[in-house]
Amino acid sequence: MSKFVKTSPQKGEMAILSSEQTPATIFADLKSLFKLPVLMANVLPVFTGFWLALYFSNLTFADHWPLFVLTMLGSTLIVAGALIINNWYDVDIDTKMDRTMNRPTVTGNISLKVVLILGISLSVIGFIFLLFTTIEAAIYGLIGWFVYVVLYTMWSKRRYTLNTVIGSVSGAVTPMIGWTAIDSGFHLVPIVLFMILFIFQMPHTFSIAMKKHKEYAAAKVAMLPVVYGFEMTKRQMVIYIACLLPWPFLLASLGTIFMVIATLMNVGWLAVGISGFFTKDDFKWAHMNFLCSVNYIMILFVMMVIVTLPIFN
Repeated sequence: MSKFVKTSPQKGEMAILSSEQTPATIFADLKSLFKLPVLMANVLPVFTGFWLALYFSNLTFADHWPLFVLTMLGSTLIVAGALIINNWYDVDIDTKMDRTMNRPTVTGNISLKVVLILGISLSVIGFIFLLFTTIEAAIYGLIGWFVYVVLYTMWSKRRYTLNTVIGSVSGAVTPMIGWTAIDSGFHLVPIVLFMILFIFQMPHTFSIAMKKHKEYAAAKVAMLPVVYGFEMTKRQMVIYIACLLPWPFLLASLGTIFMVIATLMNVGWLAVGISGFFTKDDFKWAHMNFLCSVNYIMILFVMMVIVTLPIFN
């Protein structure tokens, strides 16, 4: 098996092998390279968007499973490609952050040239798969990729605190990809899903930025807590969480149970957010907020699928 060791963190530099890797380390490297938790978090809304489009169009999954496979493969590959290119581009700052310094682009286990080729290849293949669904789904996939790779990673991340707002667009289009593989995106439901994901990503990302404040500062990444401090960040988080409150009511077609549970989760998360103004341990509070955000979005999008299952209708 051929292996690589990176001799320096400069982009485009081919690495050379230094020692044997076990299957476990190879899997760990690939998991880190693909940012597996982030990849899965982005694929779930694609599935939910596809499922809800079937539900509201009175179509069956059995009649559209080939389209489902193309949609999920295409969206997964294009998201994976974008995440890999992000790893390639950010290798210089990843060397300065504890949470990223074990990525194979930093350790040299995979050469930067191979990473770049892999990222571009998966992106192109994913886009081609989406072209076999609908043009609209492919366009949303391309928008998400362009915003994340170009506007977020390469342009705004290191320069502006608005990088979070810009980057959130890429995550928010994922349910639009799934929905538009079936029907036009000019429908209330996918637009609401877009808005929920867009708003959610701000307090979610700010929580991470607070937890890793010192690392972002060392890497000179213009995250809100680094530039404007924790108090400003807390205020922004509470505002964004509060902005989530009305959206479940625009999904009344999903039923009362959904609206009640979603609203309770919104209120609970808002209470956690407000508690940040009184906490003595900002980092512990930021971690609690992070956990709230992760569970909130996962439960919400899984619940959208559950309440539309045939057994509930």
